[in-house]
Amino acid sequence: MIEEPMTLFTDYVMVGVAGWLGFRLFVARDGQAARSYWTLAFAAVTFGAALGGTSHGFAKVMDQDTLQWVWKVTVLAIGIGSFGMVAGSAMAVTVGLSRRLWLAIAAVEFALYAWWILDRDDFIYVIADSGFAMALVGALHAGSAMRGHDRASYWMLGGVGVSVLAAGAQASGFDLHRNFNHNDLYHVIQIAAMPLFYVGARALRDRVSPVKLA
Repeated sequence: MIEEPMTLFTDYVMVGVAGWLGFRLFVARDGQAARSYWTLAFAAVTFGAALGGTSHGFAKVMDQDTLQWVWKVTVLAIGIGSFGMVAGSAMAVTVGLSRRLWLAIAAVEFALYAWWILDRDDFIYVIADSGFAMALVGALHAGSAMRGHDRASYWMLGGVGVSVLAAGAQASGFDLHRNFNHNDLYHVIQIAAMPLFYVGARALRDRVSPVKLA
């Protein structure tokens, strides 16, 4: 009854890892919007992985309409995760007009992605959206790391690097084994990125404008 057991398994491992780390981050928010947005990202990744694993594993026992619905919610959840990552990082390293512009970019990116993906099923579009989000997060934290040498940004950049490696593995279509394909490899590498993002996100604090002396 299980069509792709390894893909289901690796997706469900992602559920466990991202869900646990997301819960710990939720508890540690401490009123920081940056951490709250990243908590949203972890929750979306958890939800998307749960539905994605289910669609891969139990496609044979679901009717076509149900399978299509599950897949659409899966890819939309991943888009929400991308939005949360960019928005959370923007809250941590920008202020004022710059922050508003970055948040607008994150919102527009998600809106365009959601509109585009509703009529398309190829996972490459999900990879493209995630890759764009990683580029934005990387740009935000690279600038912050160079300016202030903050440890949180170094952890975030590590997570971005591993995520890019995961996306490359998925897009390559390379299968290690007939029972361990490129989707499974993508999941395993992406799982390794989640603790890096968690450590970085937990250290984030909302950036505030400097106080001007009279």
